[in-house]
Amino acid sequence: MTITIEYYLVLSAFMFLVGVAGVLTRRNAIVVFMCIELMLNSANLTMIAFASFLGSSVGQLFVFFVMTVAAAEAAVGLAIIIAIFRNKLTVNIDEINILKW
Repeated sequence: MTITIEYYLVLSAFMFLVGVAGVLTRRNAIVVFMCIELMLNSANLTMIAFASFLGSSVGQLFVFFVMTVAAAEAAVGLAIIIAIFRNKLTVNIDEINILKW
């Protein structure tokens, strides 16, 4: 039995929906950040699946660059969350109102 592209796309859609559900329901900034990263990884899985299906290595190269940028984004995002925690002493999104006067 071979694994077709549909399996990868269903897995990617499931991962993306779990990420969206986590972003919409969770109030912890770190968990929301992890759910956003899960959504990014599901998009990477989709790109890899289509690159493999089409026989092109361009998609895999693009995913490599996306993962590089995602690593930098994760470092900056976690640094921002740590800075907010040091100022507000919470990571609850409802209690963080930085943009309000």
